[in-house]
Amino acid sequence: MRKYLRLHRIFIAQDLKKLMEYKVDFLMGAIGFVLVQAVKIFTLGIMFSAIPALFYKENGTIVDAWTFNEVLFIYGFSLIPKGIDHLLFDNLWGIGYWTVAKGDFDKYLTRPVNSWFYVLTEKFCVDAFGDLFVGIVLVVYSVISMPAEIAANIDWLRLIPVAFVIPFAVMIYTSVKTATAAISFWTKRSGHITHMCYMTNEFSSYPAKIYNNVVKTIITYILPFALTAYYPAIYLLRGEYPFHLLLTVGVSIVLFIISQLVWKLGVRSYESAGS
Repeated sequence: MRKYLRLHRIFIAQDLKKLMEYKVDFLMGAIGFVLVQAVKIFTLGIMFSAIPALFYKENGTIVDAWTFNEVLFIYGFSLIPKGIDHLLFDNLWGIGYWTVAKGDFDKYLTRPVNSWFYVLTEKFCVDAFGDLFVGIVLVVYSVISMPAEIAANIDWLRLIPVAFVIPFAVMIYTSVKTATAAISFWTKRSGHITHMCYMTNEFSSYPAKIYNNVVKTIITYILPFALTAYYPAIYLLRGEYPFHLLLTVGVSIVLFIISQLVWKLGVRSYESAGS
């Protein structure tokens, strides 16, 4: 374990040295991520300018509602585990899009380290700080600007279990990318599959209750991004769904094991590019 942690630090240091040579590239990447999130928040603001809150109805009766500040809190919180995964483990995208197809995966098999670990730690995506910055700012701003009666329901002691599950939420993102990227070992390219599955996380930025049962089941149990954002965020805000924090831990572990099995089977099936 010490060996791998030391290697991770070395890879990060090397990537930071490269970034010092291309400062403008890093800056533009970070600004780009901030602008993308700004457009989404602007769209959210326009939507709430026409409605007082986001309502959930059963048999025509309103049974739940979320104000703009609460939805903004959930959206901001969703960017934190997503941003950490982007920061540390985003090199998996290349496996599905070009690395296997070009035969460049060979180099990961000729090093005396685990191939999956090498792929994960080879790249340090500093532009992900844009996501993390926006996420933290939105969480803080939404709490500060909340009506007093809503803010009064927040028990900050809930932050302890929520902080505990954040690494497991990150693991969900990484496991989904690992399993879908590994498909390329059989198909040569699977980047579009990774992208399709990954973009499901957009549903987790909003209250899961507003979706039908099919979508809710998918984002909770199959591609469980709701466990990375909505359920921890709403527990912190209202104390609802405490069981789903445990579910986040359990599902992330199961998903991680599955992704590792798929990866190992894929590596065994890998064929280098022909001459």
